[in-house]
Amino acid sequence: MFLSRNKLLLLCAIILSSCGFADLRPVLVTITPDGSNSVLQSLYSPIMLEFNTEMAKHETEGVLQVNSDIGTVSGDKYWEGDSLYFVPVQGWTAGVRYTLNLVGTIQAEDGREARIERFISFYAINKNPPPSLDSFNPSNGSSVSVNNSVFEFNFSRSMDKISVESAIVINGIGNKTFKWLDEDRVLNVIPDNALSPWTMYRWNIKDSAKSADGVPLAGSYSGYFITDLDKTYPHVTEVYPVSFSDGCWYPAGINMEAGLFPGYGIAVSFNKPMGESALRSIRFEPSLTGRTEFLSEDSVVYIFTRDPDPETVYTLIVSGDAKDSEGIKTGSDYKLNFNSDIQFLRVNSISVNEISEYDCITSENKLIQTGVTPGTGQILLSINFSLRFSAEEKQNAPQRVQLSPFFPKTLKPVALLSVNWISDDRLCLKWEGLTLPEGIPHFYKLVIPGGKGGISAGTGVFMKEDLIFYLEAVK
Repeated sequence: MFLSRNKLLLLCAIILSSCGFADLRPVLVTITPDGSNSVLQSLYSPIMLEFNTEMAKHETEGVLQVNSDIGTVSGDKYWEGDSLYFVPVQGWTAGVRYTLNLVGTIQAEDGREARIERFISFYAINKNPPPSLDSFNPSNGSSVSVNNSVFEFNFSRSMDKISVESAIVINGIGNKTFKWLDEDRVLNVIPDNALSPWTMYRWNIKDSAKSADGVPLAGSYSGYFITDLDKTYPHVTEVYPVSFSDGCWYPAGINMEAGLFPGYGIAVSFNKPMGESALRSIRFEPSLTGRTEFLSEDSVVYIFTRDPDPETVYTLIVSGDAKDSEGIKTGSDYKLNFNSDIQFLRVNSISVNEISEYDCITSENKLIQTGVTPGTGQILLSINFSLRFSAEEKQNAPQRVQLSPFFPKTLKPVALLSVNWISDDRLCLKWEGLTLPEGIPHFYKLVIPGGKGGISAGTGVFMKEDLIFYLEAVK
């Protein structure tokens, strides 16, 4: 009744050959990270799926996806034997919670299939909590000064300097200095230049800023402030002459309507402290050269390179672009007309040979009859000026006075024989070589040169124009 052992084996072989063989072994996988909230050790530690058999690679790769709070993580997938690896392109970020999603059907190369559905949360490097911005100054919407500004940001933990400095943006501020305090928990941002007045500045710290252990901010932060702490426009309050004594400029005790004396400067006072632009804001019409210095924080003095021209009306202009220490402009030009209380040098009179005196102020006649010494042809002219001459100009002035033959053209040149200053305002000149006429009158031309290149009694004191006389030689 019982089949022999050989017959039984043969029967089994027949059954198997007629029905086919079904491989019921399961497809197994070992996952790293393997537990919830586990921590990968380094920036590029891989996720690893280790299978117990050779898998269909493309289909298997399709079921692996990694997400974080900021979206899907892109990475490179590669195989080593029966193990699938995933490495993030940008590396892991410390403190960020990631989720490994394995959802779908996987297939081995021998045809076996398995349904997989796994969700594993994990961290990389560390799972420390994210830092936060606890406080900042100036506060939102506050009014600040444009000068000496320091913006302070206080973080909950020590921060990574480079990432924070790269993540912070203050609109409208270019070059700036970063200063870290309190073990890198406090950041001071110091602008290199003054801010613009009456301007809203916005700032932002992106969530790319990280703590010292690499954990990014939980989110971005932003705020704003306004540079309107000072709301007063600057303006000119007073303009007055000043004189220099003992190394300082002092008010001259007169107003601008009285005129500007030689050697004086002009002080301009404002209603508040001024910035450097005030030094470049003063000009004159007609033009005058000089430099400007601060007298105090709210006043400047204009120092002339040379005195203004005599008897001239000038307009002082303070530009509307002049800014106070907060950078606020005056907004409009300030103008003031004034006279230079400096007289032109004049010739009051000329005397000839100490006998006759010719009034140069009242007379319009430019012809003087001059007695000439026979033989030597000498004449003595005494010129009486309206102002005193300085010692230096006493040396220069006689060389500029010219006496030359005028008519007829055959007259010989004359020579200056002697120079004598009788007083600080009276010059005596003796010439020789003049000739008396024999029929045709003899005329000589006397030129006392004016203008800035002519004779001068001192710095900035000169005649308005040339003074010309014609001398007729008589017995």
